[in-house]
Amino acid sequence: MTKKAETFLPLSQATYYILLSLREVRHGYGIMQDVEAVSKDEVTMGPGTLYGALSKLEKQQVIEKAVVQDDDRRKYYQLTSLGKEVLRLEYKRLKSLVENAKDIMTELEVE
Repeated sequence: MTKKAETFLPLSQATYYILLSLREVRHGYGIMQDVEAVSKDEVTMGPGTLYGALSKLEKQQVIEKAVVQDDDRRKYYQLTSLGKEVLRLEYKRLKSLVENAKDIMTELEVE
C-alpha cells in the first residue's frame, strides 16, 4: 500500500529543511551544511539528529540512497517522488499559514 503524502504533515522544522536540502543529491555532511545555509543558521543539526532523520525518512520511502560515481565511502541521498510531493504539500501548508495570518498580524502591529 502506498502512503499518501498528506499523512506526513506537518513536518518538523528539521525534516522540512532536510527535504529542501535534497533538492539535489547530497551526502550527510553536505545536507548539514546546506540546511545551515538555507535556514540562515537558524537550524543546525548534529550527526545523530541528521542520521536518525535520514534513516526514518528512508524507511518511509520519502528519500532513497543515490548512487554516486567515484565515491564509495559516503552515503548519498535523494528525494523519491513521494518525498517531492511531501515537500510540495508542506510548502503549500506553510505558505497558507502565513497568508491567512497576514492581515491579522498587520492589525496587531498597528495597535
